[in-house]
Amino acid sequence: MLPHPQLWPAWIGAIGGFAIIAWLSWRLWRGWDKHAPRRPWIALGALALFEAVYWANVYAWLIEPSLLVVRRVEIVSEHWRGPPITIAALGDVHVGGPHVDVARVQRIVRRINALKPDLVVLLGDYVNGHAPRLERSNREQRDIAGAMASFAALDAPLGVVAVIGNHDFWYDRNAIVEALEGAGVAVLWNRHVEIGRGEGTFVVAGIADAWTGEPNFAASLDGAPPNADTIMISHNPDPFAGMPPGPALMLAAHSHCGQVTIPLIGRPVSVVRNRSYECHLVEENGRTMYVTGGIGTSGLPVRFLAPPEIVLITLRAAPR
Repeated sequence: MLPHPQLWPAWIGAIGGFAIIAWLSWRLWRGWDKHAPRRPWIALGALALFEAVYWANVYAWLIEPSLLVVRRVEIVSEHWRGPPITIAALGDVHVGGPHVDVARVQRIVRRINALKPDLVVLLGDYVNGHAPRLERSNREQRDIAGAMASFAALDAPLGVVAVIGNHDFWYDRNAIVEALEGAGVAVLWNRHVEIGRGEGTFVVAGIADAWTGEPNFAASLDGAPPNADTIMISHNPDPFAGMPPGPALMLAAHSHCGQVTIPLIGRPVSVVRNRSYECHLVEENGRTMYVTGGIGTSGLPVRFLAPPEIVLITLRAAPR
């Protein structure tokens, strides 16, 4: 099977770069510039630098985006009163991108099931790219539909809930909602669901995407039982600044954790307005949010020190 078209530059660079390294190494081994003793050391240093950049690029383009880590997190909340719950959070799958096809989504679903979560939350951007559905090829549409259907195999006793991301909206929000609901997933757009557990219930509320809709916390909680344990979900983490007190946790995605992290420099690119909301645990004014780095890529098909992840969260009540 040929590589994805977006990865051809990476493969050409990998092969060409390796050829350059091999040629320079051969020249040095043969005693290149023996009559100028200092220059081989300069050449050796340049070769080492070139090789470091080369291998970092190979890793970022071809290796890390295909990895999968499970990040286990425990959150203790004063706003959670019921028994502990385990939540598997998955975001930014970006099906159709260079590193994510239907087969990979199916493997991720099996990995989630092996973790045996109580609840699964899907945090949006299931689709890669910006083109609307009717401008996509039949094959792309089939792949996206097939990936959505794969979510039907998710096995969690308390169910599967989802929100919609900006890429899903640009593709065809209604088609994605229909596909997810066909797979047994409850899709939340400024609304909530009540989930029974033992003798009680808790609430999962989802808000609209901040780029393509109007997130409304009040609407998402309208009619919810007062004082119920509540989990809020959103594709974009930026609305967290306006989340009212009460929910034990907000879960979000969208940021890809910057997708690239450069040591000693940080994340050069961000799609989040508030950069303190970019990645993983956020605590602010007595409220808690967790932002997953997700699975796929957007823009350049690279990840560096921001590997694809499933997050398994254990949410429990604070001691009283």
